[in-house]
Amino acid sequence: MKVVILAGGLSPEREISFSSGTHIANALIENGHEVMLTDIYLGSLNSMFPLKYHQKKDGYTYSYTISKEEPNLEEVKSAKKEKSLISEEVLMECKKADKVFLALHGSIGENGKLQSLLDIYGIPYTGSSALGSMLAMHKDVAKRLMVFNGIITPKWKYFHLERNGVNGLSYPCVLKPCSSGSSIGVSILKNEAELQKALKTAKDSEILIEEKINGREFSVGILNGEALPIIEIIPKKDFYNYENKYQEGCTEEVCPAHLKEEKAKEMQDIALKVHHTLHLGSYSRIDFMMKNDGTIYCLEANSLPGMTPFSLLPKAEATKGNSYNELCEKILRES
Repeated sequence: MKVVILAGGLSPEREISFSSGTHIANALIENGHEVMLTDIYLGSLNSMFPLKYHQKKDGYTYSYTISKEEPNLEEVKSAKKEKSLISEEVLMECKKADKVFLALHGSIGENGKLQSLLDIYGIPYTGSSALGSMLAMHKDVAKRLMVFNGIITPKWKYFHLERNGVNGLSYPCVLKPCSSGSSIGVSILKNEAELQKALKTAKDSEILIEEKINGREFSVGILNGEALPIIEIIPKKDFYNYENKYQEGCTEEVCPAHLKEEKAKEMQDIALKVHHTLHLGSYSRIDFMMKNDGTIYCLEANSLPGMTPFSLLPKAEATKGNSYNELCEKILRES
């Protein structure tokens, strides 16, 4: 199969996307596919990922290391005169492919815009539809749908900073950009003095201020209609932030999580309900907190979960005895 893997883009999660993309590309090459990995924004301007197909016989492998710091998107913008979010030459290659594998995180990769574009051209792709992507990406919309469908989620307030100020907060609380992932821009606020700094860190005009839930953190992958083994996430310091997610040794991840069978089943059932409520596709990842009294709170859903060496979905699938290459093949063929 001829596969184009789209990664990068103008997203704060750009580097995570490259790491996901390189590992997916290597797996699909090993599986015998003809694979092109490219930066959706820069296209052939990105010398690390030129517009070129590789096959198993080439003996070619991709590699990328995520830095501790978030990417400087202004530097990325300066490398390109034409400011469209998808390179025209990349779109042309997508039209020629048998399938497009979306290794994007955040921005147009997960908010439904890219899926809409691919739908217009009749280009098959992996992951969720435009509708599911949009619903899951906008945290305020996603949480409203959860509440309407009887799914417990932390109480929250939505603020559009261009329309109104942030007020009426109870501390401690969690500040989140409304449409971002990988814990980018997330801050735990203990008092009013920390608010202004957190607003600058969020880098988004739409934010959520969420009730802080104390307890254990979990994640449940969904693959082809089945809830995977639950992973418990235990950061060694602070919370599960950008550095703790993507730097080796910063977080302990226990899979399968140490939960009583009935509680594990309850959480997996909720994960499936969230997945269907938000109209997600062949795979997703649903994140939870559980209080000491056993109450399960859904934090958010991820329509394109990370596929890096430290990502949770591949670890959960490995617990079932399935390799990373097998996971990539399932996603490619069953999306």
